[in-house]
Amino acid sequence: MQNRSGAVVAEEELAALARRVLASEGVEDGELGLHLVPPDEIRALKRSYLGIDEETDALAFPMDAREALPAGLPRQLGDVVVCPAVVGDAWRRPLVHAVLHLLGYDHGPAMEEREERLSA
Repeated sequence: MQNRSGAVVAEEELAALARRVLASEGVEDGELGLHLVPPDEIRALKRSYLGIDEETDALAFPMDAREALPAGLPRQLGDVVVCPAVVGDAWRRPLVHAVLHLLGYDHGPAMEEREERLSA
């Protein structure tokens, strides 16, 4: 986990929630990058990758998701970027949302049900 946001954040709680989401989806191994960034950095990422020039709460950059991998090759789930200045204390649902995107979920009822259950 990297905290470049300048904010004091419950980093262990964030990491524990990310692990809980992965476990609930049957992902027992793999690497996940978790980055806490300031508003200008998340805005630049959203502008660069999504073409939208605005701050946001969280972004997901998936890599392997649940694709079959050759034996012995470590799973690289991807990176989750969270902006504490945008989410404040309400970081749970955006974090869960972003981790679910790493696992291949798209917006819709299945994702919303999981977000609700896992971020409570």
